[in-house]
Amino acid sequence: MTGWRPSLFLLTTALLHLAALPLLAMGLWGWALGWLVTLHLLIMAVSLWPRSQWLGPNMLRLPATAARRREVAITIDDGPDPVVTPQVLRILAAHGAKATFFCIGERAARHPELCRSILAAGHTIENHGQTHHMLCSLFGPARWRREVGDAQATLLGITGRRPIYYRAMAGLRNPFLAPVLHALGLQLVTWTRRGYDSRDGNADQVLARLLRQLAAGDILLLHDGHCARTRQGQPVILAVLPRLLEHLSAHHLQAVTLADACATP
Repeated sequence: MTGWRPSLFLLTTALLHLAALPLLAMGLWGWALGWLVTLHLLIMAVSLWPRSQWLGPNMLRLPATAARRREVAITIDDGPDPVVTPQVLRILAAHGAKATFFCIGERAARHPELCRSILAAGHTIENHGQTHHMLCSLFGPARWRREVGDAQATLLGITGRRPIYYRAMAGLRNPFLAPVLHALGLQLVTWTRRGYDSRDGNADQVLARLLRQLAAGDILLLHDGHCARTRQGQPVILAVLPRLLEHLSAHHLQAVTLADACATP
């Protein structure tokens, strides 16, 4: 494995920090502080932009080879959930579809049998952090190593398979994440489009967001854990997923795992 290399954005912002030194030397403390605050606000804005490539490699779509095969990837976050996940697995099986489950380490440790059921059905499990901490974008290097590394160990211990992809909580991160992922051999994956099903219980609206300009090669985001409920109290993914899979079939699109879509022939 080659060494980690910072992105052009990180290199540029690091150099721009040095521009504050002449201002300090001239006693222009206010200007220097304003310059540094502006730089850090820019870095923060990029950190809060899930689909940004500026902090390091970030997979937003499947490779061109997968798109030519008319494949899409359905990714399902925040599980496993003992109530919702088994129903999701039944829906996927009924449609002959495969999905990628980004599991939280602590939840996986509480429901290891569910993780094994996911794998037995031909799906894959990837790393969604050990704790799914709401303030992960404020983590330093050591905390990122614990959050991602502990989940790697947890999921490997349960499944016997080392995850190869990582998704940050809500896609939020900071400049300290990329070198940690590189050291652990993980690829950051975000999404092409999302349904916002963790906060919107309207299945029609969630489905419309996923289907808007849907194309081969897309990576779609849904949730089996922390999912919103419809007015009838049903987890919204259970109302959306069958209709999504029917649409894929009607348009000759195949739902596959990230690992299969990205595998070298």
